[in-house]
Order: sequence, then structure tokens, then C-alpha cells
Amino acid sequence: MKLLLATSLLAASIATPAWAGKAHEHGAAKIDIAVEPGRLVISLESPLDGLLGFERAPRSAAEKRAVESMVATLKAADTLFRVDPAAQCSLGPVTLTSAPLKLGDAKATADDGHGDLDADFEFACKSSPAFVEVGLFKAFPRLARLEVQTATAKGQRKQVLVRPALRVDLAR
Repeated sequence: MKLLLATSLLAASIATPAWAGKAHEHGAAKIDIAVEPGRLVISLESPLDGLLGFERAPRSAAEKRAVESMVATLKAADTLFRVDPAAQCSLGPVTLTSAPLKLGDAKATADDGHGDLDADFEFACKSSPAFVEVGLFKAFPRLARLEVQTATAKGQRKQVLVRPALRVDLAR
């Protein structure tokens, strides 16, 4: 519940009309990063196409293996997101939600051919991290752009990471 509250507050506090109205876009994903005392929360929203190459329930054995591989990669968030080692962060809960893949608490919706995945990653940290290196481009070659929003004690910021960039500075 705390994670949901933190993510909701982050989205509400830094969402702007330009971000709120964006359509589902292949090759792009959104990341929200919130730094609070003692923890770091990263939320990912991505069309399944950028992660899997399809946006529906898997139909073949190969597609089922691709889903299993994607889930394993995302659950290993401490390798997917390299958090500033000086902050001494350790991975906590990882929550994955996708209606087409029947992950999490997602409710089945009308199939419009545009399935998404939402993921929340929580890290417990001894101090505030100065940066996060995002390994999504390497893990998911179909992704080309990440829209990143950050909220830290030093303020809020938006930036866009385009392949091959991977570093999000949090200390500004």
C-alpha cells in the first residue's frame, strides 16, 4: 500500500498535461523515480511490444518463454537498475501488472491490441542515491526511448533517455 501511495503521489505531483495525454507508443516507455528518506521507488509503464514484440497473451511456446524471460529480467531489478553504490540500496518488493499476461491485479479489459505492463520496484537505501543507471535498453532491444520523471528532496525533473544513454542523475 505504501508503494502505491508513493507512486500515486509521484505521478500526481509531477504529471503535466503533456505527459498525461500521450498515447501508447511502441519503442517508448515511461519511468517515474521517487527518492524518499531510506528508499527509492522506480515505476515503469511500457507497451508490451517494447518488451516482448507482441501485446497480447502468448500463443506459442516461444512466446511463453519470452514472457517468462521478461518477468525474470524485471524481477532481477537490482541488475536491471544499477543504483549508486554509495547509497547502499537493496532490492525490496517488485510488482508486475499486465492484463494480457494475467500478471498482478490487472483486470481484464477489452482487447484493443495495445497491451501494457506496469512495474514497481522498491529499494531500501541507507542514503539517497546520486544516480540510477537504467539497463532497459540492453535488456529490451526494442526500446529506443525512455521518458523519465524524478522526484527527490532537491526537486522534480523530466528528461528523455535515448539509446544508448542510461544514466539518470538524482542529485541535482
